[in-house]
Amino acid sequence: MPEIIINGSEGRIEGRYHHSDHKGAPIVLVLHPHPLYGGTMNNKLVYRLYHIFAQNGFSVLRFNFRGVGKSQGKYDEGVGELSDAATALDWLQQQNPDAPTCWIAGFSFGAWISLQLLMRRPELEGFVAVSPPANLYDFSFLSPCPAAGLITQGDKDDVVSEEVVSKLAHKLGTQVDYQLIAGADHYYRGVEEDMGNVVSEYVGKRLADFKQKRKVRPDRKRRQLPRD
Repeated sequence: MPEIIINGSEGRIEGRYHHSDHKGAPIVLVLHPHPLYGGTMNNKLVYRLYHIFAQNGFSVLRFNFRGVGKSQGKYDEGVGELSDAATALDWLQQQNPDAPTCWIAGFSFGAWISLQLLMRRPELEGFVAVSPPANLYDFSFLSPCPAAGLITQGDKDDVVSEEVVSKLAHKLGTQVDYQLIAGADHYYRGVEEDMGNVVSEYVGKRLADFKQKRKVRPDRKRRQLPRD
């Protein structure tokens, strides 16, 4: 889990990077919650997402938005943070030019930024959005949603309205899997493992489907016609 430094528009961006041992591994970028409310790349749920993807064979990058930790700059109302995420994704792709598929994930504010980036980068083919703050930010840009993904939400969340997130998920259609986690508040305290299991199961299934579609069918032997 080496520390890495990426050159961003406001200076250095601090990150942690796991490079998969698997040749041709998929890649994923994981984004943290709101910088002004204690959000960092070391947030427990971000850390869990990072390890879930690593355990599923991904090369994974998480990083601190501008003004957090060793990352330079200051909070920029989401505009600069989206730029940071795009820069981090560029770095991740440069390290993995042969990655067969590219994903993005985020928690709360990080989910909002991740879904904005999803709309701007067609190479992103999957996403995991944990408790996207649909009652705090405008998510109308997700129409239509360009990729399949997972949205999780706690039924005891007193920060993000479950009703609003449910409406968002169902508006996005059948390609989005919406999972309500029983007993979960906004931070999934006491049920982190439940959330992790839901994400891991979803990611594993999507990867299995992806690999199945990529399999090259063996050429059928041509039937030998009898000679006259």
